[in-house]
Amino acid sequence: MNKKHKEKAALITKPDYPLEEAVGMLTELSTSSFDGTAEVHIVLGIDTKAGDQQVRSTVALPNGTGKDVRIAAIVPEDKAKEMKDAGAVAAGEESLIKEIEKGNLDFDVLIAMPTVMKNLGKVAKTLGQKGLMPNPKAGTVSDDPVKTIGELKKGRVELRADKQGIVHTIFGKISFGKEKLVENLNTLLHALNEVKPSSLKAEYIKSITLCPSMGPGVKVDLSSLS
Repeated sequence: MNKKHKEKAALITKPDYPLEEAVGMLTELSTSSFDGTAEVHIVLGIDTKAGDQQVRSTVALPNGTGKDVRIAAIVPEDKAKEMKDAGAVAAGEESLIKEIEKGNLDFDVLIAMPTVMKNLGKVAKTLGQKGLMPNPKAGTVSDDPVKTIGELKKGRVELRADKQGIVHTIFGKISFGKEKLVENLNTLLHALNEVKPSSLKAEYIKSITLCPSMGPGVKVDLSSLS
């Protein structure tokens, strides 16, 4: 832990803070000279080995993420221009699959139409290892790819519990200010509650930690959640 990080960590004087206060602290906790990203890490009480307790969904944040998302689209070649006009950095079917085979993965999100999913077999392993394989639950397999590109560009994020049952995602830029970040975070938490497994008997949300992309994390007092 460097000196700057220690100084910021010293500003956290309580075990946890009400949600709005925790969000408001992110500006002073950031150690970066650039506009940092607001991150949230949510520990769930799910059994990750149980098939009926997998948590995966998407949510469109009302104020976006502030992040420019590079989107590639696997679609029939005659739709490639339409995808690029909508904002995709790369689009096509066989042509794009060949680029992926070469290891050219210059995108953050890959979407695909259902009709072309069968052709992704040869690059499935490569995409899977990078967490880029299109999936209906992640909203990246779509019959309306133009709409999907628009939603992703505006600020749609994925909520997905990892093997430890933790959801890691972002909810905006530090420069958004407290009000917009609180609105984004409340929208995100509402979406997460909507996909709570019906078979879960234990506590669903066990802890929430917020942090800037560079800086210490602050815990949210769960009793402050609306």
